[in-house]
Amino acid sequence: MKMRLLVSAAMAAMVVTVPATVSFAKDKTVMAGGAAMYPSKTIVANAVKSKDHTTLVAAVKAAGLVDTLSGPGPFTVFAPTNAAFGKLPKGTVETLVKPENKATLTKILTYHVVPGKLAASDLKDGMKLKTAEGEELSVKHQDGKVWIVDAKGGTSMVTISNVNQSNGVIHVVDTVLMPAS
Repeated sequence: MKMRLLVSAAMAAMVVTVPATVSFAKDKTVMAGGAAMYPSKTIVANAVKSKDHTTLVAAVKAAGLVDTLSGPGPFTVFAPTNAAFGKLPKGTVETLVKPENKATLTKILTYHVVPGKLAASDLKDGMKLKTAEGEELSVKHQDGKVWIVDAKGGTSMVTISNVNQSNGVIHVVDTVLMPAS
């Protein structure tokens, strides 16, 4: 009887000491930009590992949003890829990351953030999403895909959805969303 109790206590101790980096079945890891995105890490901690989001990470740093997006959230982030930033007119990104354009850059980036955690299944056709920037995005479903429509009528397809983070969720998008002003 004592032996059984001892084994149970040892097994309990082993469970308690399992490193936090071990991924359990319920914590589905998603690949983005060639890197595993761990649900136990923050939006910023995961994004810096994605080779497809180096421009976004540089912009987040230039805008001073690292601490915010590393905070508790939860946040839903529509994360444009490097290719999405590449669709902007030549020189736009280089201009936006200059210190004198921090306010404009911050406005654009916070337009990609919605307070709360919205899974792809929560993004219903016709739904309006109030962004951290203050303006709205719209959700559109077409041909089995989810699209995000910005204030100027531009559309961005969700290419990778439900990249869960400890402080929210990322949905990778193929176009930079632009606020009305």
